[in-house]
Amino acid sequence: MTRPLIAVPARFSATTSALRYAAEVNARALIEAVWRAGGEPASIHPAAGDVAARLARFDGVLLPGGGDLAPHRYGATETHAAVYDVDDLQDAFDLAVARRALDLGLPLLAICRGMQVVNVALDGTLEQDMGGPEREHRHLVHPVEIQRGTLLERATGVEKTEASCYHHQRVDRIGAGLSVTARAADGTVEGLELPGAPGWFTAVQWHPEDTADRDPAQQCLFDALVRAAAEGR
Repeated sequence: MTRPLIAVPARFSATTSALRYAAEVNARALIEAVWRAGGEPASIHPAAGDVAARLARFDGVLLPGGGDLAPHRYGATETHAAVYDVDDLQDAFDLAVARRALDLGLPLLAICRGMQVVNVALDGTLEQDMGGPEREHRHLVHPVEIQRGTLLERATGVEKTEASCYHHQRVDRIGAGLSVTARAADGTVEGLELPGAPGWFTAVQWHPEDTADRDPAQQCLFDALVRAAAEGR
């Protein structure tokens, strides 16, 4: 049986030494986690056009981490000085992918920026900066409490996990229809789901790929995505 095909929107990179020039990339750990789960990860080029038609050939979608969304995307009129790596094409493409994947019922796993994209796609907002180094979740591993009975809990098999985080923003107003599935001790929203969605979908604010090679609970998120993708074919 062929591996389920998982679309992973590429991230723009200004420089990559091996390729000499600007590139489109995805984290190796992320791609390897999908591969270990039995999926065929395929980076897709962020471009304007019919996103629904492009996604139709895939069995599932993984929205990865990356830079910040432009604040105007969620109604902000000012931009905090800490906002970084904003790219209008990347934003437009990711938001379209999130909306179309949910509309089509494609299995969708959203990670870090990916979770924020889904929240904004459903008319939620973000806190542009959590308050500096003493409050942000950069290069930080911390416990996360997972709500019982959620897709996230069923996927990971745990009610508490050690999450590897790298973010200075977080969800503020929750998007329409979304429910919180996990939180950090400081109240930061760490997981979101959409009850009643036509397809499998869960989102996490942390980076499960960071530790998926040695933490079964983290790898199980990728396993669940690929399993849902296989079942939906």
